[in-house]
Amino acid sequence: MEKKNVFLVLLILGTAFWGISFSITKLAIGHNSPLIFLCYRFLAAAVVLSVIFSKHLRQINRDAVKTGISLAVPLTLGIYLQTLGLKHSSASQCSFVAGTCVIIIPMLKAIFYNTVAPAKIWLAAVIALAGLSIISINANFSVSLGDLYTIAGAVAFAVYLIKVEKLSKVQHIAHTVVPMFAACAVITFCLALGDNTSTNWLPQNNEFWMGVVYCSLFSTAYVYTISNITQRYLSAERVAIIYLFEPVFGAIAACFILHEQLTWRLLVGGSLIFVATLISELKFDRKTMALEANIIE
Repeated sequence: MEKKNVFLVLLILGTAFWGISFSITKLAIGHNSPLIFLCYRFLAAAVVLSVIFSKHLRQINRDAVKTGISLAVPLTLGIYLQTLGLKHSSASQCSFVAGTCVIIIPMLKAIFYNTVAPAKIWLAAVIALAGLSIISINANFSVSLGDLYTIAGAVAFAVYLIKVEKLSKVQHIAHTVVPMFAACAVITFCLALGDNTSTNWLPQNNEFWMGVVYCSLFSTAYVYTISNITQRYLSAERVAIIYLFEPVFGAIAACFILHEQLTWRLLVGGSLIFVATLISELKFDRKTMALEANIIE
């Protein structure tokens, strides 16, 4: 099997781990501090990857550390905001709203990299926004605080994916994974120290520590390492498309773990977001374009 396809399969497996993590994180943070949870999560991931990539630690230089820190800022912000979203919304809804990242990426590229987005991207954006509205807007035409946190997290995560795509073309991004998670741990530790609500550093409930173990190993160390390596072969848009398997796994996991119900709003809105992502990735060859031109004439 071609190397690109191997990473594709590994990344899809990672979306299953990631989707399940929404429910596990919601149980873990409960009445605990999200910042303390994330600090332990990133620290454990950095330690585990230091062992796995021990042979490559010598190759980590100043540039790798700088790159890791530059990636850690949007990644930490994205995960923190989405974790806050879980505090105020259901796990299944957060996982669906997080999927808007796939539309945000081409929009950010158009704004900051002067990339003219084709008509299909704007069509996909409208459809995705319609789906997001169905999921997020309540009967009184208000959007929940959890949705706002999750959308803001999706923007930060889109910035992270774009940076990974750019950096992976000029250097071996795998060498930056350990410094990146170490920086994430330091950032969340400093934020937790400045947060008056982050006082209990040793929660006594098992769900918290089980969540730390699961999320650090599977939805952090595994997913982001595979994702960073995969972006040597796939664009940020393509990776974001694959990530849309995550809301599906997330909603299924929420049904079994948290006993959440799959409402018609989640199903219809999520379906529209998924259709939008497919439209954004459609490729038209010259024959197809010529055929469309003849039909119009």
